[in-house]
Amino acid sequence: MTDRHPRWVYDEGEEPDPRYTLANERTFLAWVRTALAMLAGGVALHALGLPDTGWVRTTLAVLLVLLGAAVTLFAMVRWARIERAMRTAQPLPGFNLGYLVTLAIVVGAALLVLAFL
Repeated sequence: MTDRHPRWVYDEGEEPDPRYTLANERTFLAWVRTALAMLAGGVALHALGLPDTGWVRTTLAVLLVLLGAAVTLFAMVRWARIERAMRTAQPLPGFNLGYLVTLAIVVGAALLVLAFL
């Protein structure tokens, strides 16, 4: 039993090599930086008024802000699932977060193309 949280992660299995735990934390922080960039992009689109098409700008700004929030949430879940898998010597979970970000970027790019045409 440990005082660390979340307990459903830390109360299971054996303590992994600290290098792997720290690498998992660095990956989580990289996803948080990505989410912050998405939030900043959404705010910038709204503040700068680009593109001129109001509905596209609003849609992209809202989608970027929501995506930033979702990426942060999914990054935390991903960190916990990987940490737990390492502690219990299970295979690492799949990389579903990458699909979400890729899809969002493709949809956002398509909306920008429509706005600039």
